[in-house]
Amino acid sequence: MSQKIAAIIGRPNVGKSSLFNRLTGKKTAIVHDMPGVTRDRNYGEAEWNGKKFFLIDTGGYVPGSKDKFEAAIREQVKISIDEADVILFVVDAKSGLTPLDLEIAKLLRKEANREDNKHKAVILVCNKVDSKKDEANRAEFLRLGLGDPMEVSALVGRSSGDLLDRITDGISAELNEEENLTVKLAIIGRPNAGKSSISNALTQSNRNIVTDIPGTTRDSIDTIIKYHGQDITLIDTAGLRKKSRIKRAESLEYFSALRTHRAMERCDVAVIVIDGTTIVTKLSKYIDPAMAIFKLSKEDVEIIAKAAELKKGIMIVINKWDLIEKDSKTAKIFEDKVKEHLKTFDYMPFIFTSAITKQRISKIMDLAIEVYNERSKEVKTSELNAKLGPYIKAFPPRSKTHKEIKLNYITQLQKSPPVIGFFSNLPNEIEVNYKRFLEHKIRDEFGFIGVPLTLAFKAKHKDRRE
Repeated sequence: MSQKIAAIIGRPNVGKSSLFNRLTGKKTAIVHDMPGVTRDRNYGEAEWNGKKFFLIDTGGYVPGSKDKFEAAIREQVKISIDEADVILFVVDAKSGLTPLDLEIAKLLRKEANREDNKHKAVILVCNKVDSKKDEANRAEFLRLGLGDPMEVSALVGRSSGDLLDRITDGISAELNEEENLTVKLAIIGRPNAGKSSISNALTQSNRNIVTDIPGTTRDSIDTIIKYHGQDITLIDTAGLRKKSRIKRAESLEYFSALRTHRAMERCDVAVIVIDGTTIVTKLSKYIDPAMAIFKLSKEDVEIIAKAAELKKGIMIVINKWDLIEKDSKTAKIFEDKVKEHLKTFDYMPFIFTSAITKQRISKIMDLAIEVYNERSKEVKTSELNAKLGPYIKAFPPRSKTHKEIKLNYITQLQKSPPVIGFFSNLPNEIEVNYKRFLEHKIRDEFGFIGVPLTLAFKAKHKDRRE
């Protein structure tokens, strides 16, 4: 059930980000001729012939540089190499072999000789081979001592399928399907929010553990537990077991963000843990907690936004509730204030807990399963039209061009994650505010608690009966 991890490394401006975009099929990474554009990380899930793997794009590696950005990139590249099962070492066919390429190859050979890296594969990728005339420099890359280079073109896609075959060699599509049989929960949050304590509390309070299985990293463990007859996979995101290899603060942040993103890619429900003591200031000085100042950190908001972007089920766990001075109204005020801060994410359910006192720990699992079921919900077409039709009739959409917009037909196009389709004579004329109105009415009528909704507006089929 492990998911292979491939890391793209190389000196600046060899086309790493272009290759990342080509292999993932998305234009996530910024591509520019200027070296050093990729200072931050890009990572995501890729799929080839039903086989999935996790791909990391790194910045340009410059050994020995004293530039602070290049030093930070160097640390992040080392972490990515350490985490990866497959390393794609990218070189530039047009500019030929360089001293930097030789330095990086030396590093990779050293890494490959480590006892714990014997099964790590290194694929030498000769990029920018857009046509036959670009194959002239092929022989000189044999000096790197990493075998025959695979000649590809990230720009035009030449031989990208052959490269994907190499990366996915050994991955079983059946194993990926088996993983879907369990409800996958990822405990996610900033450092020191209490993720490990909550994970431990969940497994200790549900002692019927089925098995421990390898997770997406070579040193982390996913735990499957039985909860009321349901198999639940808890995805480990908390264990930073290689602290001795992480020296810089930005590298630690990179390492945490990498694992968090990878866990979100794999999970069905993101259980986002927030330290309650960090989002409220000077509460004890106020008699009325409604007067206190509430503010989520930028990192917490980014985690929530990423989970929503990936269309995962989301629930918020406010931890360390035992340390908050409160009364019977405080929890509701907390929830209202946080939702007010998050604005468009007001559909997420909250649990206030303490991993130390075990307060409401079991309710985390109950709510997570509820969110999972909501994400898997399928609403009949007749119910959608019957419930939403009156709202649309009472408040029809308006067009900036003053044309009459008709919403003729509503149906659910997909579940897990849910997509609701609206067929209209003028789908492109429907404004954002009206789409939000429709989303709120869908939630009022059908729930979808903790689930990001996708509303798709399509042109009405001519042969569709109204």
